[in-house]
Amino acid sequence: MRLLKIYAALLTVLLGFGGCQELIEPANDNHNTITRVYNDPAFAEGLLMTAYLRLPTNSLSSSDVATNNAATNDKLNPYLRIATGEWSAINNPVEQWSNSNSAILYLNDFIDIIDTVTWKWSNSKVNTLFGRRFKGEAYALRGLFRYHLLQTTAGVGTNGEMLGIPLIDESLPANANFNIPRSTFAESVNAIYADFDKALEYLTMDDYKDVANAGLLPAGFEDFDVADYNLIFGNNSMQRISGRHIRALRARVALLAASPAFSQDDQALWARAANFAAASLSDIGGLGGIDPVGHRFFEASRVNAINLSSGNDQREILWRRAIVNSSNRESANFPPSLFGRGEINPSQNLVDAFPMANGYPISHASSLYNLDNPYANRDPRLSLYIVYDGSAMKGQVITTGEGGGVNAKDSLRTSTRTGYYLRKLLREDVNLNPVSTNTQKHYDVYMRYTELYLIYAEAANEAWGPDGTGPNAFSARDVIGAIRQRAGIAAPDAYLSSISSKDDMRELIRNERRLELCFEGFHFWDLRRWSSDLTETVKGVDISKDKTTHQIVDVEPRAFNNAFMHYGPIPQNEVIKYSELIQNKGW
Repeated sequence: MRLLKIYAALLTVLLGFGGCQELIEPANDNHNTITRVYNDPAFAEGLLMTAYLRLPTNSLSSSDVATNNAATNDKLNPYLRIATGEWSAINNPVEQWSNSNSAILYLNDFIDIIDTVTWKWSNSKVNTLFGRRFKGEAYALRGLFRYHLLQTTAGVGTNGEMLGIPLIDESLPANANFNIPRSTFAESVNAIYADFDKALEYLTMDDYKDVANAGLLPAGFEDFDVADYNLIFGNNSMQRISGRHIRALRARVALLAASPAFSQDDQALWARAANFAAASLSDIGGLGGIDPVGHRFFEASRVNAINLSSGNDQREILWRRAIVNSSNRESANFPPSLFGRGEINPSQNLVDAFPMANGYPISHASSLYNLDNPYANRDPRLSLYIVYDGSAMKGQVITTGEGGGVNAKDSLRTSTRTGYYLRKLLREDVNLNPVSTNTQKHYDVYMRYTELYLIYAEAANEAWGPDGTGPNAFSARDVIGAIRQRAGIAAPDAYLSSISSKDDMRELIRNERRLELCFEGFHFWDLRRWSSDLTETVKGVDISKDKTTHQIVDVEPRAFNNAFMHYGPIPQNEVIKYSELIQNKGW
């Protein structure tokens, strides 16, 4: 009893000092809440920047190792696992459901508060300019994330319809109904176009760059001071999504929509993709604007020459991330004799896709291909992108055949499994030797103009045939000829001239896309949107010590199911949680 009286006395004292509410309620722990966005512009912009940080192209994709383009010696690589039979609605390393949907919700929150935040209290016109740019960026990014979500999850649902993605256009509170059905594929594509169109209402049609005088202000910005305009829409904002990027991205979306996996050879859809691409290519002079060394965009001299302050950016790069010093790519992919892990191993299948220097496929009677000397007189892109037996790298001859030591096929865990190492995207001036390591400038690419040229070629051929131009000034044949000439194919290009049918030109265009964009994260998705065979076994080569024997060998099967794996799955936990979500067939 006496002990209870003591406890009661202590409680009385505590209540007397702080009151009952203060005793029971937790103290303010100084954490930020959503209310801060209305009073702190920097905190509010964090919603937008969170979306930028979620862009799937912020880092290099190794998805080629899940295709016939490559294998990997990294047994834990998630793309290796799905290629060899582990792809499911539970294990899906290419899914964008969580990432893209989260980004879209952040962007919806940001769009909802843009007009309520004072971005610049001391200057109303600057405040207006901030609002315009932020709205443009937010709508553009929402359209882009919807594209990535559509690419990874669109498909024929279990109800037999071609389905797209859930379309969420507003900010949703935590207790909102998230049981939202998937819209149709066509509705989803139109929603992306609508976001892009909305973004262009607020942004200029070009990039962010300073203007010298009022006469150079873009249409719709004539009432603003040059200094104010440059502060918000000038050089300071480079690398953010711009009007030029949006117009190019429309072509990428249109190509997906017109592709065989999603369309029944609709000529109007192909024409739209071609015309979108042509409109963007007109910014650099159409066919004449092709960068003569654009396929070498990753080389040291090209990267080092970039200087944004003087406007000296690469003509090839349409949109990229900021430059950083790094050696990560080289550490992952240099051969072991150069202190790398040799992770991405180009396949014999890809090597065989490179034509001869005279332009003919190696299987053609006029190619002059020599099986006993298979790397002689080949398309120069082969040696530019791939290290093969006898190649020089960093001044060292790399031997992948018998007698090659640590670089020889299957010698070490870090040796190549196919007989080839990656060269593309790597800088040979990186030194990984532990005695004197260094890093060099690198950047990740969001979009190259070469991709746009290839979009145009593919779509124009399907819409108008090899030599048709529609309303534009050049044809699919013209584009492919320019790309092959740039690569070093000997002129005249007799093989290209021999192609007359749409079907044969389609095969050539797809092969050129495979070569030009290899190891940039495209081939995995291209095979799917083309409804191509996903099960081609990855091959390699065993080379004798005297180089007289080159034996093609199987390296790794591909366990995809062509019946339904042209489309990815909705995450299984989402389908279980939400009754309105329809899964794609087969998953």
